[in-house]
Amino acid sequence: MTVFLVIIALALLAVTGWQLSKIFELSKGPGADSTQIANDNDNRKQARYMLWFMIFIYVGMAYSFWKWSKLYLPEAASDHGSQVDTLMFISIAIIMIVQVLTQALLHWFAYKYQGKKGNKALFFADNDKLEFIWTIIPVITLAGLIIYGLFTWSDIMNIDEDSDPIVIEIYAKQFSWQARYAGEDNTLGKANVRFIEGRNNVGLDESDPYGEDDKITTVLHLPVNKPVLFKFRSQDVLHSAYFPHFRAQMNVVPGMVTQFGFSPTITTEEMRDSEYMVDKVQTINEIRKDNSEKLRAEGEMPLDPYEFDYFIACNKICGEAHYNMQMKIIVETEEEYNAWLSEQSTFGEFMDN
Repeated sequence: MTVFLVIIALALLAVTGWQLSKIFELSKGPGADSTQIANDNDNRKQARYMLWFMIFIYVGMAYSFWKWSKLYLPEAASDHGSQVDTLMFISIAIIMIVQVLTQALLHWFAYKYQGKKGNKALFFADNDKLEFIWTIIPVITLAGLIIYGLFTWSDIMNIDEDSDPIVIEIYAKQFSWQARYAGEDNTLGKANVRFIEGRNNVGLDESDPYGEDDKITTVLHLPVNKPVLFKFRSQDVLHSAYFPHFRAQMNVVPGMVTQFGFSPTITTEEMRDSEYMVDKVQTINEIRKDNSEKLRAEGEMPLDPYEFDYFIACNKICGEAHYNMQMKIIVETEEEYNAWLSEQSTFGEFMDN
C-alpha cells in the first residue's frame, strides 16, 4: 500500500510540474522567443556552460586524488605484487593523460566553434593519416599493457614445482574459509564434497593415505619469502579468494580445482610497524573511540581496538553473509611457521579423536 501511495504522489508531482511549465510559457510576454530552435544567445550560454563544466571536472578530479589517494593499499606484500602495482599505475597514467587531453579538447571546441547565425560547418569526409594515428597508437599501447600483464600473470599462475613450494588448499563454503596444509609428503589427499560427513567437513577421502597427514585450520599461516602453491575448492557456490595485500585473486569454482602461487615478502609484524599502517590504525582507532562513546551512552558494548591483519576476502556476491566471509592470514618467520604447524593435528588424528 505504501508503494502504491508513493507512486501516486510521484505521478501527481510530475503532473504539477508539467502544468507549472505551461503556466510559465503563458506568462511570457508577447515579444518572448518561443521557438524551439537554438539562437546565438542560447549557443553562447551553452558554450560557457561547457567551459565551466570542464573546470568543475578537473577541480573535482584533483580534489578526489588529494582526498582519497591515501586509501590506496600499502606496499605489496608478495614477490609479484610490485609488478601488479606498476601495471595499474601505468594504466591509470595513460587513462588520465588521454582523459585530460580529450575532455579539454571536447569542451574547448564546443566553446570555440559554438553555433552562430550565418556560419556554416565544414564537411570533412575523412583523413587517412589521422585515422592511422588514432588507430595505431591505441593498438601499440594496449599490446604493450597486455604483454606486460601476461608476463605478470604467468609469474602468478605457473609455479615452478622444482622450487618445492608449500602446498595449501583454500576451501570455500558459505560463509567461511578453511586452509588444508599438505603434510610431510607435501601432497594433498584426494577430496570431494561427496565425502563430507560428520567431522569430515572438507570432504577428504579417508581411504587415501596422502590425506592422513593433511592439517586443516581456520587461520592461514605463511612463512615469509617461501613459495606457496594455493589450490582452491568450493563446497557450494562460486566464490572468489581475494588476497588484497598480496595482489592476487582467484575464482573458487564448484566441481573443479583452481590455483595460483606467490611468495610472501613482508611479515604481519613488519606491515604493522610500517608508517602507512601505523597511521591507518591510529585513524581507525580514533573513529572507533568516538563510536564506542556513543555505544556506551546507549548501554551497548564498545568496539574493540583495531589491529591490522592480512586476510582473505570473498570477492563474489555468494549470499547474504558474503560481506563477512574472511579468513585471517599471518605471515611470519619460517621458524615461527614451523613451530605453529607442528602444533596442529593431522586429519588422521582429528578423525580418531
